[in-house]
Amino acid sequence: MDLIKKIFDAGVVGAGGAGFPTHIKLNCSVEYLIANGAECEPLLETDKYLMRCESKKIIKAMEEVAKKIQAKKLIIGLKKKYKEEIKALSKTIEELNSEVELFLLDNFYPAGDEHILVYEITKKSIPAGGIPLDVDVVVSNVGTLVNIFDAINEKPVVDKYITVIGEIRNPCILKVPIGISIEKCIEAAGGSLINDYAVILGGPMMGKVIYKKQIKKEFITKTIGSLILLPKNHYIIGRKELSIKHIVSRAKTACIQCSMCTDMCPRNLIGHKIRPHRIMRSIGIAKDDEKIFMEALICCECGVCELYACPMGLSPRSMNGYIKNELRNKGIKYQKEQEKTIAKEIREYRKIPVDRLISRLGLTKYKGNKVIGPFEVKAHRVCISLSQSIGRPANPVVSIGDIVSRGQLIGEVKMGELGANVHSSIDGKVCEISDYVVIRSENDEVIS
Repeated sequence: MDLIKKIFDAGVVGAGGAGFPTHIKLNCSVEYLIANGAECEPLLETDKYLMRCESKKIIKAMEEVAKKIQAKKLIIGLKKKYKEEIKALSKTIEELNSEVELFLLDNFYPAGDEHILVYEITKKSIPAGGIPLDVDVVVSNVGTLVNIFDAINEKPVVDKYITVIGEIRNPCILKVPIGISIEKCIEAAGGSLINDYAVILGGPMMGKVIYKKQIKKEFITKTIGSLILLPKNHYIIGRKELSIKHIVSRAKTACIQCSMCTDMCPRNLIGHKIRPHRIMRSIGIAKDDEKIFMEALICCECGVCELYACPMGLSPRSMNGYIKNELRNKGIKYQKEQEKTIAKEIREYRKIPVDRLISRLGLTKYKGNKVIGPFEVKAHRVCISLSQSIGRPANPVVSIGDIVSRGQLIGEVKMGELGANVHSSIDGKVCEISDYVVIRSENDEVIS
């Protein structure tokens, strides 16, 4: 069977957070295949675990993908500080006599942003509004490559490795079925050390915040790579819960137009014309400047501007996200730059050290905590979203009352559609279908 068809059938999507359907991404021919092992966000450990313990899957998957997309250069980008991971990958490359190379990055944020990673490795800037394909590159997260290897062996994506850290009794890596509740993941890691907490789904810079009362109703998807438990009154939590009205009010009264948000913006530094301080000024003077607002569409929402750069504690990233959604709702898209994009020379001196970022975020307490595992967690009930990727949701192909087995297709899209197939992660009975498919194991009907 064709590789693309196997990837499509298995429901593989970008595991690093974006969730782009992999069968669409790999329908191309390029010079570079880059595996992203930079683990962009601070404190996370999942990709490091995969590079240490699943290196053969990663290398073999890269070789198969490279054949399909005719890539001549196969490169894994990871940080110099990842000594054990470098050792494991190097050993595997030697054993397999592979052409895969390692590219070692400094420990800066956001090294794992694909535009930044591509520039570091190739010295080519992806044009604003563009994708790696525009500079003859495909980027795939190491977790995605593990899933591609399994897809080659006809195993669908039904599990997810996640890092559980912060105010947790046993910081660890868990292997969990997709659709398990956040509550069960926290219990599996020993429970919280504090009573009043919030949870970041993803990394501290770009992740989504949920609160303790929501953990029973939020579920692991193919793109959630970590859970970070923090006190509800933590600095990061407070910043992420500001309302747009409050953000606008603060922009009008406190923005000093120092331009630090622009000067430190990673995308601006690789040559993109995005100037958060100009957007904040337009908001501050209530000027509806659509030309300036269009720049928000190329914001990657890395959070550098508001969680690191701004001396006044303002929220340019959140403002950009709001404007971006408003423009998209109007059907307005950013037109890809046609001129060659050139990075700024000063960029090399404005990389943000991760250790300094961790300190600035108030996360030093959790730095260096030993993360154990992985531990495999079983579930008696899963709530599996039919929308596991960018694009359209899958259409359910099961009915209430059906008995399904682990790995069975429960939601499908058509080949070529922007979307991904969805499979059951446990054996059980379908008991509800909406935007989710809820499945209970038959020996646990009483669980709610």
